[in-house]
Amino acid sequence: MKKPTTFISIQEHDFDLACEYSKIQKHTNSDGAIVTFTGLVRELTERGNLRYMTLEHYPGMTEKSLINICDQARERWPIGIINVIHRTGKLTPDEQIVFVGVSSKHRKAAFASTEYIMDFLKTNAPFWKKEVTLDGEFWVKSKASDKQKADEWLSSN
Repeated sequence: MKKPTTFISIQEHDFDLACEYSKIQKHTNSDGAIVTFTGLVRELTERGNLRYMTLEHYPGMTEKSLINICDQARERWPIGIINVIHRTGKLTPDEQIVFVGVSSKHRKAAFASTEYIMDFLKTNAPFWKKEVTLDGEFWVKSKASDKQKADEWLSSN
């Protein structure tokens, strides 16, 4: 049996939602659901108005981490195609920063696995984010609420 496809991309350039959705649809094997999530850079942060942010990552390690997260989702749910894109570099408010798309035979698995992948991407993937506001530059730490959500997934095993 052919292993389902996982697409992982860490990139500076923007992505096209229609193209990414089509990539999933093209590779599904009669799945009945495709769920996608797109994250945007927020203008208002805990430290005020954001001028821009920079995202850094460790090439090789980041992709391996994302593949691991996707593999863990596959162990929990019967899912087909997974497509994850995370942007790096300089990003301004309202720009797309992350895309997660998942196909499955049924919507429940597609919704849950998409949320799971996002929750662990926020807490376990090696990205470093610096926010530049009118008041200065600040490295962003993981939020306790993100860690709590990931812990809830782990305790539901």
